[in-house]
Amino acid sequence: MDIEIDIDDGTPIFSQLVNQVKERVIKGDLVAGFSLPSIRQLANELGVNQNTVAKAYKVLERDSIIIARGYRGTFIHDNAKENCEVNLTAKGITILSDSIINMQALGLTDSEIRIIFSSVMKQAK
Repeated sequence: MDIEIDIDDGTPIFSQLVNQVKERVIKGDLVAGFSLPSIRQLANELGVNQNTVAKAYKVLERDSIIIARGYRGTFIHDNAKENCEVNLTAKGITILSDSIINMQALGLTDSEIRIIFSSVMKQAK
């Protein structure tokens, strides 16, 4: 799999991996059923930590770009191309932005909003 990691790029390595897989799916280089390398194998090929590749694979699986089939391997999802168009990050930004606007309308300060956000994140774990 032709993935190139640019350590000088400010983009996190796992995001570079996710973006490149999605780009290759959109271009048709990676098609439904294509077998991806194991986490260990891809980490070794790229010279990155296995946890970084695992994180990228989790994001790609969450977005239904890939599907893990246990010991049989990880494959490109049947609906990967369509699912590449869904941007969960953008949806998350919209939801969070709306929440911040509502909190500001209540008169909460930026500092109070940060404290609330941090508290909620800790409780969500």
